[in-house]
Amino acid sequence: MYELLRAALRPSKEPVVLSKTLSEDEWNAVHAKCIKQDQVGIAYRAICRLNKDQLPPRMLLFQWTQEAESIKGHNELLNAKAAYLTELFAKHGRKTAVLKGPANARLYPDAFMRQAGDIDLWVDGGRESVVALMKKLGMEFDDKDLSQHHAHLHEDENGVVVEIHYKVVPDLANPFASRRMQKFLETEIRKAERVPEGFCVPSIKFALVMQLSHIQKHVFLGGIGLKQMLDYYILLQNSTEKDRREVKQILSNLGFMGTCAALMWILEHVLGLEKSLMLCKPKERFGRKVLAEIDKGGHFGFFKRKDVTPRAHAIKWLKCRLRIFELFGLSPSEKIWREIGYWKDFAKTVPRRLKERRLYLSKKD
Repeated sequence: MYELLRAALRPSKEPVVLSKTLSEDEWNAVHAKCIKQDQVGIAYRAICRLNKDQLPPRMLLFQWTQEAESIKGHNELLNAKAAYLTELFAKHGRKTAVLKGPANARLYPDAFMRQAGDIDLWVDGGRESVVALMKKLGMEFDDKDLSQHHAHLHEDENGVVVEIHYKVVPDLANPFASRRMQKFLETEIRKAERVPEGFCVPSIKFALVMQLSHIQKHVFLGGIGLKQMLDYYILLQNSTEKDRREVKQILSNLGFMGTCAALMWILEHVLGLEKSLMLCKPKERFGRKVLAEIDKGGHFGFFKRKDVTPRAHAIKWLKCRLRIFELFGLSPSEKIWREIGYWKDFAKTVPRRLKERRLYLSKKD
C-alpha cells in the first residue's frame, strides 16, 4: 500500500511500476488495508497508472473504480456545501474558514482523490453569537450536543456532515501552552482567503500548527490514521522555508516537538518526505510507536477490537493510565497536565464509584 500512496502523491503522471507483481490475495489485502486507513481513492490514482500486467484482478478493479468515483462525488458535494455556507455566513457579515477536509483536499495532485469526511467550518463571533445566528438561519443541531468548540449539524439530504466551529480547536490540557496556541490560531485564521472552490482557507502556517495539535490529541486518545499523516505531508509540500521555520518555533514553544519528531519519521518512512521539508529531526523510537497504533487501529482507531465486559473496561482503564509512560516523550508537559486533569475529575466521582463499586465509569454515565 505504501508504494501506491507514494506514487499517487507525486505530481508526475508517469507510469507506476510496483516492486513486485501482486497475487489476487495480496491485492485483496491491499484493498482491505486501504479501506481501513481511508486511502481507497488515493491508492486508485496510482493504480490508474499501472501497467496492465500489474493491475488488480478485474472484479476488484471494477469495485475499486466504483469506490473512487463515489469518493470524487462526495468531495464535489463537500466543496459545494462549503462554498454555500461560506456565502451564507458572509451575507450576515461573518468571516469563515474551512479547517482540514476540503481545505487539505484541494492541495493534493488530484483534488478529488482524498477520502472525504465532514466539513469543519470556523465562523467568527464566539459561541453565543454563532449559535444564535445558526438558530436564526434554521440550521438543525442538538443544543445538548454543543461542545467546547463546535456544534454538530444534522446530516443533510446528500449525506454531508458539517461541524460549525466557534472556536478553532479545543483547549490543550496544559493551560499555559493552550493560551499561546489559541492566541496564535485565532490571530492567524483571520488571514484566511477565499480560493477558487468558493470557500476560505487559512494559511499553511496555521494548518501545520492546528493539525499537528489535532494529531497529537488523537494519538493520546488512542486513535489516529494514515489520512492525517498524508494531509500533513501535503501541507509540508505546499509550505515555504519561512513557514517551516516559524512553525518549528511555535511547536517548540507549545511543547509539541516529540510528536513532531515522530510524525517526521512516519512521513519519511512511509512517504519518503525529503529532509529539506522536515520541521525537525525525525525520531524513530517515537515514530514506530505511533505508526504501530495507526496500523492496528486504522482510521481514528475505529478498527480496534472493542470489548464491553466489565473486565475489559478495567483493563482499558489500566492501559490508559500506563500510556503516560508509553507516550510521555511525545509531549511531556501535555501528558502530565492531561493526567492531572483526569485525576481531578476522578476525585470528584469517587463517592459514586464507591457506592456503585465500579472503578470505571463510561462517558454515558
